[in-house]
Amino acid sequence: MLFPQIFLRSFRLLLFPIALLYGLIIFIRNWLYDKNFLRSFSFGLPLISVGNLAVGGTGKSPFIQYLVHFIGTPETLAVLSRGYKRRSRGYRLAKPDSTVAEIGDEALLLYQRFPELSVAVGEQRILAIPQLLQDRPGIRCILLDDAHQHRSIRPGYQILLTDYNNLFTRDFFMPTGDLRDERRSYRRAEVLVVTKCPSDLDPRAAEAIRQEIGPLPHQRVFFTTQAMETPRHWQHPSNTRSPHQQEVLLVTGIANPALLKSWMEQEAASYQFMPFADHHLFNIHDIREIREQYRQLQNADAWILTTAKDAVRLSPFAQEMQDLPVYVTDYQHQFLFGEEPAFQQLIRAYLADQKKTTHG
Repeated sequence: MLFPQIFLRSFRLLLFPIALLYGLIIFIRNWLYDKNFLRSFSFGLPLISVGNLAVGGTGKSPFIQYLVHFIGTPETLAVLSRGYKRRSRGYRLAKPDSTVAEIGDEALLLYQRFPELSVAVGEQRILAIPQLLQDRPGIRCILLDDAHQHRSIRPGYQILLTDYNNLFTRDFFMPTGDLRDERRSYRRAEVLVVTKCPSDLDPRAAEAIRQEIGPLPHQRVFFTTQAMETPRHWQHPSNTRSPHQQEVLLVTGIANPALLKSWMEQEAASYQFMPFADHHLFNIHDIREIREQYRQLQNADAWILTTAKDAVRLSPFAQEMQDLPVYVTDYQHQFLFGEEPAFQQLIRAYLADQKKTTHG
């Protein structure tokens, strides 16, 4: 494994000139917005953006779910995302018969978990928001998923996530690094959240990161760790199971499975890992491979573990897999240092202020 990693890093360094060109394009684009040559538009209701500066998983989807839980009014709340890796184009509103191909795995998972929530996808959010408000006139707040770099919209409140293991302050433009926006773009956020921290992160280490980020006077920095939910049976959710001392086949297609693998190394007696590409759309050939891999496990009591997003993409093959012991887990954000109430108060204050402004 070491050689491929070294080769990949070397290859990305060779692409440094492309990264410089990409960075120049992003700089010019941001300058045009900063000088109002390109316009940003706001709407007459609260818009909360959750985004990041880098490609890859920083935990945006679990954080959106956290906000939906916290705000607690799904019937007047909406989530708008791009619908990454879907096969449709344009604006789509989630419905009971929506599929992964139509709206993407993340949007479909959110809609299944919160049926009263309005979930929509659209590449051009500036066009999607008016359509969403027309379809759902009762909406009072919209969460914008992965929208920090979409400057055609001016959110009222911006939450920026950065991975503890890949801080934006230490990153560089794609393809040499993972940045898709300038480092200084963090200044547009009201809140920065360092995600995927060790659960036992030392407060002094957290303070060093806070100083490295250099928040502006109006900004707050929070730290979260990610915990795994107790796995639930895919087709019988009331049936839960701990991976402790179990033999597990881990099947997943997500951007960063490091936490899952670490969890398996700590808990499971042994595990086999079947990785797929991020947002991979499973096919019948994949299902056959999963069955064959499971058949080769030594323990008769072994089971299959996957993530909630993967389960959504596996759902078309529920009948073909109904005889397999498939369990599903998901990530949960947990705030460190007892700062969750402080974060929630900031969101409450913003929503209360917007309500006063709207109702005059």
